[in-house]
Amino acid sequence: QVQLVESGGGLAQAGGSLRLSCAASGLTFSSYSMGWFRQAPGKERELIAAISRSGGTTYYADSVKGRFTISRDNAKKMVYLQMNILKPEDTAVYYCAAAQNFLVVLKITSYDYWGQGTQVTVSS
Repeated sequence: QVQLVESGGGLAQAGGSLRLSCAASGLTFSSYSMGWFRQAPGKERELIAAISRSGGTTYYADSVKGRFTISRDNAKKMVYLQMNILKPEDTAVYYCAAAQNFLVVLKITSYDYWGQGTQVTVSS
């Protein structure tokens, strides 16, 4: 049984930082590209960062570029999202997800497995 479990969410002040973690089990982690998505109330779920199987290639949405960093540790089966210079508009539920092909990580339908999400709230 595949499980992706996010942690590290919470309340932060604008300008602050949070680090999200996603622990994977039940899959060959190094065979999957990983993505971080977020969904704010009333909005569609959006991809904000993705990382290839080896970690050598990354993607960032313009809204987080320069502020967020995605990384992974294949030995630990973990993927991380370091979020700096947080803004109130970063408030959302954050999800990690696994896809088999980095070439299609921009398509939400490419992701095979999803975590349950972790809430991030940024106060002004």
